[in-house]
Amino acid sequence: MTDTPARPGSARYVLFDVDGTLIDALANQRRVWETWATRYGLDPVAVYEVALRTRPLETFAAVAPERDPQVCLAALHALEDEDVRTGDYTAFAGAPELLRGLSPGCWALVTSNYEHRVRARFARTGLPLPGLVVDAAAVDEGKPSPVPYLLAAERLGAAPRDCLVIEDAPSGVASGLRAGMTVWGVNTASPVDGVHRHFASLREAASDILAFAHGAPGGETARARHFGH
Repeated sequence: MTDTPARPGSARYVLFDVDGTLIDALANQRRVWETWATRYGLDPVAVYEVALRTRPLETFAAVAPERDPQVCLAALHALEDEDVRTGDYTAFAGAPELLRGLSPGCWALVTSNYEHRVRARFARTGLPLPGLVVDAAAVDEGKPSPVPYLLAAERLGAAPRDCLVIEDAPSGVASGLRAGMTVWGVNTASPVDGVHRHFASLREAASDILAFAHGAPGGETARARHFGH
């Protein structure tokens, strides 16, 4: 696929997913879900496989349909909050320099998590926060619905065609594409279906992301000094 062209002379905006894109939280997510499954007497591996593909309430409906989903959700939230306080988190290589290289007001976070956890993880990893975080509580429909990314664009005062989405997961990629935005995939060995461009790592993509944000013609990169190019 080719990038959705930004309008000539228009401002550019970058919308980032968080877990798996800026912060390496895969081991934490696996541990939380496996702990939750064990408490409910379920197969941890099987539960995690479902959780990777669906939102929590959908996961509960699939793996524990006889249980109260709100009780299940409360238990999951408690485990996630504890993990934010005690778990190990690492920002992906290049993330601090990339985010500090973006102009205030031209980028945002769009996450299926909750803002208080995102803020805690960013504080622990030293990543700068933008002025806008669209979290799970901000929308009635999560990814892969286009609603989260469209809401971020609206709050930034941006047209969807002027937005670049950075994602690692199929549901997030689908969300950005349905919103009519350019979508680049990072941190996966092979491209997620539908992405306009694929990068094996966030660091590999960073200078191109900065070039997009700064309005380089055609998205071509004048290699950013932040990354030693």
